Amino acid sequence: GGQPRNVQPFSDEDASIETMSHCSGFSDPASFTEDGPEVDEEATQEDLEYKLKGFIDLTLDKSAKTRQAALESLKSAFSSKILYEFIMERRMTLTDSIERCIKKGKSDEQCAAAGLACLLCVQMGSGIESEEIFKTLGPVLKKIVCDGTASIQARQACATCLGICCFIVTDDITELYSTMECLENIFTKAYQRDRDTNGVSSTHNTVLHVSALLAWTLLLTICPMNEVKKKIEMHLHKLPSLLSCDDLNMRIAAGETLALLFELARETDADFFYEDMDLLTEKLRALATDGNKHRAKVDKRKQRSVFRDVLRAVEERDFPTEMVKFGPERMYIDCWVKKQTYEMFKEILGSGMQYHLQSNDFLRNVFELGPPVMLDAATLKTMKISRFERHLYNSAAFKARTKARSKCRDKRADVGEFF
Repeated sequence: GGQPRNVQPFSDEDASIETMSHCSGFSDPASFTEDGPEVDEEATQEDLEYKLKGFIDLTLDKSAKTRQAALESLKSAFSSKILYEFIMERRMTLTDSIERCIKKGKSDEQCAAAGLACLLCVQMGSGIESEEIFKTLGPVLKKIVCDGTASIQARQACATCLGICCFIVTDDITELYSTMECLENIFTKAYQRDRDTNGVSSTHNTVLHVSALLAWTLLLTICPMNEVKKKIEMHLHKLPSLLSCDDLNMRIAAGETLALLFELARETDADFFYEDMDLLTEKLRALATDGNKHRAKVDKRKQRSVFRDVLRAVEERDFPTEMVKFGPERMYIDCWVKKQTYEMFKEILGSGMQYHLQSNDFLRNVFELGPPVMLDAATLKTMKISRFERHLYNSAAFKARTKARSKCRDKRADVGEFF
């Protein structure tokens, strides 16, 4: 009974077969084929559900390897499709399995179970069913986050899960504050890093501190304004100390959190004034122009890019608008609150983010996208660009780009014309 079973994971092939008729056409108009064979949607849906039932059963297997493979397969399915009705009928079974895996599993299994818990709440959205799930899993997640004997990876995954699930389901303000306090107790330990005599331990815990800080920041965006003011007063003068951390991800997390706090502070008070502004902008400018040779080029490039935006936010109250494309729709990210929220959900959903932005009612509500846009086959056919037209367009763009680059690279070109 303890021998691992041969689990066939939910693969990309399964996703492509299953989602071809449901979502591929929505995510990419060019994917619609005019003469392709008809897909029996009902049969493929039944086949998918049969597989998923098998994975749910395998989360109770005696073999840890089998349980983990089943959890990963369910995560792949939940991130690539909307399975609301299927999950609704089995939410309690899934919740029990996740709870058991987090409580009794080892590090990798706990991480997979925490990730599945996030996706379960994303699928269910903000309703009574999700609240029941969080009532069961919330205390377990908090216990792991605060357990110094648990693995750092498991605590990190549970901290992220705690933030995401609380963001989705919590209407109870007391529960929101309790969850934020739990996360605060973790990342505020990073403030003492410079005074910590055990340097190895503090570096080892940095990944946990980063996850707790980002999860806490996400929850801050849904707090009442009076609570936001309290948190800003408590943390705004302490967060700059994290900009000196050796870990790149911690520096970036601290910088982006600072930008978000300044944005919220100025929303609550147009005349908001920060006493140590000169010192802070000096630190941010140094990070935005960092040229230390002992750091990797990729890290320096990433850091400079992020801190240029953070500096603009703190100094000039400016945010570089980003556009996210998904199918025929566009979403503009025009503030730090929206950016942090988008990044957190993208971390959980991965490549399924675009599909969920198109089809998930909860996510569309969070980003104010309105009801899902449903396109029929005829509309998709009219939107499709033929392969020949696409080739002509790419060829013309390539020639124009080459010509422009050659002109810039030509040493004989008149320098004056560029000014």
